[in-house]
Amino acid sequence: MGIDYGMLPDHSILCIDMKSFYASCAAVMLGLDPLECHLAVVGNLQQPGSVVLAASPRLKKDYGIQTGSRLFEIPDDKRIQLVEAQMTLFLRISTEIARLLNRYVPKEAIHVYSVDESFLKLDGTEQLWGEPRTVAEKIRDEMFREFQLTCSIGIGPNMLLSKLCLDLEAKKTGITKWTYEDVPKKLWPVSPLQKMWGIGRRMERTLNGMGIFSVGQLAAYDRAMLEKKFGIMGNQLYYHAWGVDLSELGAPIMGGQISFGKSQILLRDYKKKDEITAVILEMCEEVARRARESKKAGRTVSLGIGYSEKEFGGGFSRSKTIEEPTNVTMDVYRVCLELFEAHYTGKTVRQISITLSNIVDDGTFQLSLFKPNQVRERELGYVIDRIRRRHGAASLLRAVSYTEAGTARKRAGLVGGHKA
Repeated sequence: MGIDYGMLPDHSILCIDMKSFYASCAAVMLGLDPLECHLAVVGNLQQPGSVVLAASPRLKKDYGIQTGSRLFEIPDDKRIQLVEAQMTLFLRISTEIARLLNRYVPKEAIHVYSVDESFLKLDGTEQLWGEPRTVAEKIRDEMFREFQLTCSIGIGPNMLLSKLCLDLEAKKTGITKWTYEDVPKKLWPVSPLQKMWGIGRRMERTLNGMGIFSVGQLAAYDRAMLEKKFGIMGNQLYYHAWGVDLSELGAPIMGGQISFGKSQILLRDYKKKDEITAVILEMCEEVARRARESKKAGRTVSLGIGYSEKEFGGGFSRSKTIEEPTNVTMDVYRVCLELFEAHYTGKTVRQISITLSNIVDDGTFQLSLFKPNQVRERELGYVIDRIRRRHGAASLLRAVSYTEAGTARKRAGLVGGHKA
């Protein structure tokens, strides 16, 4: 079947991405040219295994250092500048950039997707600023003139196509516009499927197993079969392959992927089981808190364990769906502990990730005769959250956070997981 694009909303939406944002900000603060210098922003300069959070374009090109590389992988070269992350500074610059965007559209027409990426809805501004490409050029010029920062801008009729336009073309050209008519020639040839925003490695493997290797093949696949395999996500995958997105500005583009998670690269190798489970408990606390903040609960708990490079890497990722949705820390922890005991092989652990998915509104749960404290446990979580909001994240911690294995006390003083 085909899609009648004439029946769909045709907005003017910009997706703006700051080029190598962290590295560019650090370069400008040092008086360097962000596009010509060799600079890396590192989480902690005192730890050789610390992660590279951002690398300047020239560092990527000339030395092969990418985001996610390790400090010890960076060559000892006097041309290379190493800068420790200053998250407070980066957030302040991001806020100033949002103020610049507010000159063109009201705040409700701006969706800050991340520190370095935003969506703008330009509908109704043509009489003031001109066509979308003209506005994009003005924003890009002002960004460079005021902050010495460069950006790429994708323009599309909805959030999804503006994002895909950015990722697949505008990051190479600077500014690009896609329309619905561009979908067959620009989106459908995309392969491998991971290049399509919203499709991860696991989803790609599943789709490949169904004989789907390009976005065009996904668009031509039977929608009913996709829905049978993936549920509501199958419906979204089908329509997104056609460039269709009916979400409002600010809504998650992949609505069926709502989840709450936390991933942590540990500051050292963890070998003892009691130390590993201590960190798992701390992380379950954070995942449950994020769910409670949104008044949500989840049925599916996922635990990912990554082994140290000394163990030649590897690890496992497993999930379990429980009968009743929860946002109680100890409920999530018990499931994670069960998954850990079933699949842990005794190797040294360096990375842990926990996700709560299959989300529903909190309160849509059934009281159980076998859990007399069910309501009290849920309410206790909200009370703890209120105390921490008022007095700070470290004002109320579990005992494991005061052990040598705990990481919550140290991370409480960080911004975005890094030094402020």
